[in-house]
Amino acid sequence: MSIKTLTFGCRLNAYETEVMRKRAKAAGLGEIENGVVLVNTCAVTGEAVRQAKQAIRRARRENPEARIIVSGCAAQTEPETFAAMDEIDLIIGNEEKLHEHSYRALPDFGVNDFEKVRVNDIMEVRETASHMVKSVEGHTRAFVQVQNGCDHRCTFCIIPFGRGNSRSVPAGEIVEQIKKLVGNGYHEVVLTGVDTTSWGEDLPGSPKLGTLVQSVLKNVPDLTRLRLSSIDSIEVDEPLLDAITSEQRFMPHLHLSLQHGDNMILKRMKRRHSREDSIQFCEDIRRLRPEMAFGADLMVGFPTETEAMFENTISVVDACGLDFLHVFPFSPREGTPAAKMPQLDRTVIKERARTLRKKSDEVLKSHFQKMQNRTCSVLMEKNAIGRLPQFSAIKVDGAERMKPGTVCNVTVSGFNDKMLLGAISDKTTSAMGNETVAA
Repeated sequence: MSIKTLTFGCRLNAYETEVMRKRAKAAGLGEIENGVVLVNTCAVTGEAVRQAKQAIRRARRENPEARIIVSGCAAQTEPETFAAMDEIDLIIGNEEKLHEHSYRALPDFGVNDFEKVRVNDIMEVRETASHMVKSVEGHTRAFVQVQNGCDHRCTFCIIPFGRGNSRSVPAGEIVEQIKKLVGNGYHEVVLTGVDTTSWGEDLPGSPKLGTLVQSVLKNVPDLTRLRLSSIDSIEVDEPLLDAITSEQRFMPHLHLSLQHGDNMILKRMKRRHSREDSIQFCEDIRRLRPEMAFGADLMVGFPTETEAMFENTISVVDACGLDFLHVFPFSPREGTPAAKMPQLDRTVIKERARTLRKKSDEVLKSHFQKMQNRTCSVLMEKNAIGRLPQFSAIKVDGAERMKPGTVCNVTVSGFNDKMLLGAISDKTTSAMGNETVAA
């Protein structure tokens, strides 16, 4: 008897999967004979949906008698697709998955196709609870949800219909949760949401994200490392800019929702920034904090994208000084305006994705070269692999027996295709057990 979980997509989903597991356990599903599999899906691309379906079929083969419950953005936006899968016992919505009563109401897991789908209108949800989590199973950094939903309507994106409108968690609740996480041994917290930089717009007084970040840093002095999951740079306010550039506990890594490097495509996507905005933002941040590393989401093959437009995406990588790329081949999502636009040939999209991924390999290698011979604070994960403040992965020689969650000083000595290589440089204090590890 057990509760297994499968998570797809963003860091917010990783956090919500832990909430699902805890709510299901509290509702008694951990006592169900033959176990339960919770699947938290993603709808950002057609490929993400395909991978979720594939994993569900594999989960059924590996757990033939288990109960399989599916939720997440893909289940919210296309429940009928998942209802047609015989492998699934129950489908619940993105809001329903976060509440214990949703799992307590599932003794029979439905008796027909109508009962199998329990997905309500996400647009009717007006509040986002803090869903206090004291720990996140299998993670050495803690994710804290500060916001959900999105009020913007990018022409390629189905996510607002899976998440609903933007809703913020009050600052006081966020601070209290982070205090509990730090008290339980977590040194690093990641603030996450669907549109994180819109935090506060629906709260009294319409505070900005920078106010929240400053409040966390001030009121949780024992928090060692703070990150944001991703940001829209055009929405960065002055207090947030100040924290990013001057607060050493704010890690020198930002992941930008860039999407493209051509202004016409950005307009057709209904993005709120221009190519020039992104370049200027990166230049300003790097001037104030030279050690900053930048990641970005970049899409290829958006409808009407010409070769010249694609080249503008290639060139924006260097113009912004990006270090890590997350490459998305465009795939039309039914119900979005982009799905009705003139589509590119899939072979062209695949070739452009291949070219941009090659560029990704080049800038990652360049980033690794810049990190050589530096001694950095590293948060260890597992299998002797840790993360630098810049979020670079590093394999640490001599750390094979080091407990996940340990923070140690590591000197970078080399790299391979995927990560940096280094060795422990001095005595280290554990993040999770107050033990020491000799160099």
